[in-house]
Amino acid sequence: MPDIQIKLAGLWVALMLTYLLGDVLRIFAGDFKAGEIGGKAIGQEMWLGIAVLMVIPIVMLLVTLFTGNPINRWASILVAIFFFLFNVVGLPTYPGLYDKFLIAVSLGINVLTVWLAWQWA
Repeated sequence: MPDIQIKLAGLWVALMLTYLLGDVLRIFAGDFKAGEIGGKAIGQEMWLGIAVLMVIPIVMLLVTLFTGNPINRWASILVAIFFFLFNVVGLPTYPGLYDKFLIAVSLGINVLTVWLAWQWA
């Protein structure tokens, strides 16, 4: 397995752990109310959508480990760009400095993922 695949896999793990750390801190900081997002109750469809969104980095870890170039390269680039844009749009909605910091870290991980995948020839 090429070193680049291992590096990309590590970046997808780091991204997922960063997201999970934000969720855990949000719960402990009291910035979370069960069953609500932004003060609005959400239903099963929204929870399913959130689950699908959060499983994408896990799927990308598997794609990275079990596929080669060019599928892995382009999937990594496109998904990392999607998460970068998604988080840039959502950044102003997070009140905590810890959230803003972790989102900045995730943006850096996304940039590194795109750069590394782009370099893969």
